[in-house]
Amino acid sequence: MTGENPAKAGVPYLARALDLAKPYFSNLKIEVMPLKTEEYEELKAHGMNGVICFQETYHKANYNIYHPRGMKSKLSGVSTVSTAWDKPGVHSIGMGVLIGLEKEWRTDITMMAYHLRYLQKHYWRTKYSVNFPRMRPSENGGFQPNVVMSDRELAQVTFAMRIFDHDVDISYSTREPAAIRDHMATLGVTTMSAESKTEPGGYYTYPQALEQFHVSDERTAVEVEKALRKAGREPVWKDWDASFDLKTVGKREQRKARLPLPSESDLSKSYVKC
Repeated sequence: MTGENPAKAGVPYLARALDLAKPYFSNLKIEVMPLKTEEYEELKAHGMNGVICFQETYHKANYNIYHPRGMKSKLSGVSTVSTAWDKPGVHSIGMGVLIGLEKEWRTDITMMAYHLRYLQKHYWRTKYSVNFPRMRPSENGGFQPNVVMSDRELAQVTFAMRIFDHDVDISYSTREPAAIRDHMATLGVTTMSAESKTEPGGYYTYPQALEQFHVSDERTAVEVEKALRKAGREPVWKDWDASFDLKTVGKREQRKARLPLPSESDLSKSYVKC
């Protein structure tokens, strides 16, 4: 995850980060500013499996208030960036709106549902996830939410999204309290973060870095796993394997590596073993 700073955290920086992380992780996702097709293709070659790019709000009149400049300042650019994801064959796409930007958050959720369905129809090879995090008050007098969504409303919109789409991943971040995350894990939520740092560079400079907002669920990943098991869930830490990526490697790279192109049955067996 980076801010919108292509000068210091552009494609070469991201490619280097992917190269460093790939030996340790099978599935790598980036949450960065919108990029061009050729840039996603380059990052895919360095091991990128997924992209997260929040629309944040679909309110056309107010969009530029929150994004006055930069690569994310064009509403249509963010809405149609999926066309740039599809050609490189990105495996998963994360989308979402920020609850607190607009008072009519139900409209934003509805538009995201329409957006999701459009992407599924036109780019059906991709796996999708949705997120609707509730904004928390910023530190040091920063941006404050324009509306506060209640716990009941959060549960309601989660149920509505699950009824709308039975397969899409619904994600809850550490913005939400532990009790809510534990309960909603049995009622539609499929993915969760844990031990997240919300400050830029937080994993490198912690604990000196300044938080964007206070994390509500401060449990360790192991504690979250134990809570999920207690609730009858089966936590899955890995749902992708590096061997799956071999299917997309070109013939030239296959000859260079002297590896046979894996068959569908080979890939299935590899997944079962995981």
